[in-house]
Amino acid sequence: MLTTRRVTFRLYPTKKQERTLHDWRKLHQYLYNAYLSHRITEYRHFGKSISYFDQQNCLPEFKECWTEYKQLGSQALQATCKRVDYAFQRFFQGLAKFPRFKSFQRYRGWTYPAKSGWKAHTTGVHGALELSNLGQIRMRGKARTWGQPTTCTIVWKNHKWYCSITIKCEVSRETGTGACGVDFGTLRALTFDDSTGIENPRFLAKSKDKITKASRQLRRKRSPNRKKRIRASKRWKKARKKVSKLQNKVANQRQDWQHKVSTQIVSSNSLVATEKLNIKAMTRKAKKGSKRKKQKTGLNRNLLDVGISNITKLIKYKVKESGGVFVEVPIKIAPSQTCPNCGKKKKKELSERVHSCECGCSMDRDAAAATVMLNYARGLGTNLLNRGSQSSEQKHTSKRCGGFAKDWELKRQKPQSKRSDDCG
Repeated sequence: MLTTRRVTFRLYPTKKQERTLHDWRKLHQYLYNAYLSHRITEYRHFGKSISYFDQQNCLPEFKECWTEYKQLGSQALQATCKRVDYAFQRFFQGLAKFPRFKSFQRYRGWTYPAKSGWKAHTTGVHGALELSNLGQIRMRGKARTWGQPTTCTIVWKNHKWYCSITIKCEVSRETGTGACGVDFGTLRALTFDDSTGIENPRFLAKSKDKITKASRQLRRKRSPNRKKRIRASKRWKKARKKVSKLQNKVANQRQDWQHKVSTQIVSSNSLVATEKLNIKAMTRKAKKGSKRKKQKTGLNRNLLDVGISNITKLIKYKVKESGGVFVEVPIKIAPSQTCPNCGKKKKKELSERVHSCECGCSMDRDAAAATVMLNYARGLGTNLLNRGSQSSEQKHTSKRCGGFAKDWELKRQKPQSKRSDDCG
């Protein structure tokens, strides 16, 4: 079965190519803001709702007026148009705030939604990316599994160029016959049902002093202020780049650690059970007037430093790739308050790190919670003989805002009018 996977390569353009890439990024930013303004103006002044097809059909006339957009490719422009439509759909479904205009610094790149306009000359290890009207750009990176490229996104991030390529491939991952329950925490990042665990690497805490010092130096420089028409000084830009580099290093360290840990778990376990946590609610700010505001801030920082949500997603998709079973235990089960031996529930304070019950069961609190999760997963009928059974997984309903696949199913509509003002 073919699966869609994303691979990111680092690009190394020449100086001339880099100038062209920045020019193209600026043109896409202008197009995004123009289409956003078009939608807002039509609705506020004329009460007319503009759809994706209305704006897409304006592109041929738009390119005749602004000839510099012809070199970008029609499908790349359609993807930018679709990005505006996607932002409005997320707003209407209550998933995001009202779309806002993008500055050049905040607009990261553009997308080629099909195979035209670009070509990847690689077998998954390094190679070159060929863009129409630009030529080949050297790239470095390694894909675990290579297949048929489908889309390509060019991204400018932390003063570096990247290309993110989606591929259709057959994924195979080796796994063992074990089963484990996993409990997340801050002292120990992960604790398993056999009382073993993985310590919290605390990447942010180790780099906190350097980031604080660099941020203090940044605040002393002349920052930009658009209202007062003050430009940023060169030293401010240099200091901001230093802060960004330190923060990006922490993020890369965390992501690398998460991939290694999730691979280590899946390589020996076909059944993984963990608690379904609401990290957004757990990391909310302390209430106004709270006496433990500093403690809550520190707890939130430690939770986010582990990256529980992301590591859960990594374990989940890797278990599915190997044909195993992944179970998320509901919060109402209260694994940390339940005895793994007799099932009796008893409320514990966070300071109580050892679970001891009247039935004689005594073990580490986190290990006891992991054991409860594993028992719950096995109680659902999940075992190593019925891997991948849908009854063993918690079904989630997610709101989707649609993409090109949904639009391509519809017949392309003709523009209702040929007014030049419809093109924004």
